[in-house]
Amino acid sequence: MCCDDNNNCIGDLLKRIALLQKQDCDNNMSSGCDKPFLGPIRTFECYNTRPITLYNCCTGSPWSFTYTINGVESTSSVFRVEAVDDNCSTLRILATDATTGGYTNTNEFFTINLDCVGAVRCLPDTYVDLC
Repeated sequence: MCCDDNNNCIGDLLKRIALLQKQDCDNNMSSGCDKPFLGPIRTFECYNTRPITLYNCCTGSPWSFTYTINGVESTSSVFRVEAVDDNCSTLRILATDATTGGYTNTNEFFTINLDCVGAVRCLPDTYVDLC
């Protein structure tokens, strides 16, 4: 464990993101990682994902995991928060779509101990087909 004195700010942020992703398009104006809506501005377009990158608290490098789509294995460091339970978070691995610049659902997940996460980078909100 790298960061014994994690004041759970990362866990609180990931919980808020998970809750936002479960909400409808009832948006308020704000900005930053913890803004209370998904999307760049208040619109009628719905977003369902705030993609994130997690950074290792010991090395500062991004966490990345392998995934397989249509028999092809790749690596990604972009994730969708699915759940936060105590000091652990379950995340979905997102594949970057080179054609659109968006993300593709991989249906592959991992759980990480948040004591191993030193930083979270929020990427622009988007819609990801989760079916």
